[in-house]
Amino acid sequence: MTGILVVDDDPHLLKALRITLQAHGYSVDTAPDGRSALLAAARNPPGLVVLDLGLPDMDGAAVLTELRRWSSAPVLVLSARHGSADKVDALDAGADDYITKPFGLEELLARLRALLRRAPDAEEVPTVTTAEFTVDLGQRVVTRNGESVRLTPTEWSILELLVRNPGKLITQQQILSSVWGPAYAKEANYLRVYIAQLRRKLEADTGNPRHLLTEAGIGYRFQP
Repeated sequence: MTGILVVDDDPHLLKALRITLQAHGYSVDTAPDGRSALLAAARNPPGLVVLDLGLPDMDGAAVLTELRRWSSAPVLVLSARHGSADKVDALDAGADDYITKPFGLEELLARLRALLRRAPDAEEVPTVTTAEFTVDLGQRVVTRNGESVRLTPTEWSILELLVRNPGKLITQQQILSSVWGPAYAKEANYLRVYIAQLRRKLEADTGNPRHLLTEAGIGYRFQP
């Protein structure tokens, strides 16, 4: 089942889209603002994002730019702005399509289907294999050299977030907010401790990791 993240500050529209999309076989997550949207996307990577440009806390284009740093999910932008410049700016920022409010639900559904047809196929619960270890996201099991690796719930949450976004840079703030909550977004020391523990359990050479990579001062990247 494809997961769709709908981001809009209108609670009535969020409710209507949730009901409609669920009725058409999608799983739906919603967010009323940009920061909540980024946290939701990091915690549960969607197959597609429906994003309003007019959000209360940050501009939708800024959300899109941040999202594109680590997610390749198709993005359909919603906007009450009718100017062509806004449309071009959204597409340049990484949107895949654009629809102007008010819109018909049938048109919205058709555009979503078109985007999903163009999106690369992905397993919903993949098994990720590296030269050092294997992560079964469906069974929540990690093995190394044929033996199970015991991870704490926090270690698993960090590893899962990285592994579900291979090759993508995930910022320290995104990981901290997703795993511990928004109040911990600046507690980089927490993250360094747990990344070190994961490397001891999974990397052959913890001093020269091949898979759990640090982008100094920014975040971390999983390299398969």
